[in-house]
Amino acid sequence: MTLLSLLAHFAGFVAPALGVGLLLWAGLRIRRKGRPGFGAAMQLSMLCVAGVVVLLVGLVYFGRDGKIATYAALVLAQGTVAWWLRGR
Repeated sequence: MTLLSLLAHFAGFVAPALGVGLLLWAGLRIRRKGRPGFGAAMQLSMLCVAGVVVLLVGLVYFGRDGKIATYAALVLAQGTVAWWLRGR
């Protein structure tokens, strides 16, 4: 596997976490909500890191990528982080 191929596989692996995280972050920005002390970059990074961690746990637990249960856990985890960032 070449370096370019490895980077393409990694980008495909983290794309769902980055996509969902970006959508949730945009929702936080539109509503102008968020905990004081957390900047926009910190909020986005918290959402994306939570998503990548869930994807990695799903990969280790199921032994392969792309399980619907992993994607459901991804949405649940990132939604929980966005809810917490919103200040509820």
